[in-house]
Amino acid sequence: MEQNIFNIKTEEEFKQHCLETFRYQYENVEVYRKFVDYLRINPNDIVEVEKIPFLPIEMFKNHQILDKNISTNLFFQSSGTTQMNLSKHFIADEKMYQDSIYKSFEQFIGKPEDFIFLGLLPSYLEKQNSSLIYMVDFLMKKSNKPENGYFLYNHEDLFQLLNELKNRKVILFGVSFALLDFLDFCNSNAQTLQFSTFLTVIETGGMKGRKEEMTKDELLKILQEGLKTDKIYSEYSMTELLSQAYSLGENIYQCPNWMRVLIRNVEDPFSYEKQGRTGAINIIDLANIHSCSFIATQDLGKIIDDQFQVLGRIDHSDIRGCSLLIN
Repeated sequence: MEQNIFNIKTEEEFKQHCLETFRYQYENVEVYRKFVDYLRINPNDIVEVEKIPFLPIEMFKNHQILDKNISTNLFFQSSGTTQMNLSKHFIADEKMYQDSIYKSFEQFIGKPEDFIFLGLLPSYLEKQNSSLIYMVDFLMKKSNKPENGYFLYNHEDLFQLLNELKNRKVILFGVSFALLDFLDFCNSNAQTLQFSTFLTVIETGGMKGRKEEMTKDELLKILQEGLKTDKIYSEYSMTELLSQAYSLGENIYQCPNWMRVLIRNVEDPFSYEKQGRTGAINIIDLANIHSCSFIATQDLGKIIDDQFQVLGRIDHSDIRGCSLLIN
């Protein structure tokens, strides 16, 4: 069942995988089973994807969400301060994660082997067990280009290298605040940006309290004008997921075939919004076979055709009733 998810072609196949995964995780992931039982849901009654219970993402902060048949020391941890209770996602199948990274990137961007990868991800490099750093590391290894590398706050070095590589296909992964800092450096030093059309910037979100919050549309416009390129893409994932959605512009994301987004009503987590209406994002990630594939996030968004937009965060930290799961 695990590797077959990458061969999903139809909605019927996706539905079948979802129902099989739900039953497997109900039987083998203790926290998820307790959550479903707490809701007084009979798993045998679940015959539609929309009826599957979605685990609140906050559960990863206080519980080990892991298949009882698995023992692993590999985990990813969310970013945050030392005072925060951080999410942990234990990884049972490292190859599954690697395959998901590669196949998602190939589907939406291209073959990793064709690109040079640069990372402007200071807040993540300074933390351990970052899933984002693991992803970029993996893409760099597949690329195997000598120019691949990370940058913390050495903006001058990044500027010079980008200009040297202006005739090469370059991917710059950058957290939002660091990309804005880089633009500030260029502007304050009167540096002339001469990056070529071969440069693709993939912003990964996150101000982390470093910059004034702004909408995604505002951020993309600033980056496009400042970096002189329309290729400002976005990657949407999180510690609790093994798959990535990509936006190739206009803050509209596409999911790989084994991943889906549903939009739940903010006041009633068991009902869903119609296309075009804003609500909270539920994610199905079938690569999460040994943790939980059905996650209720705290992000706001809406469905547009078979794609989705990310519009911000829910103001409150917990959906009512979802934090009552017994330890």
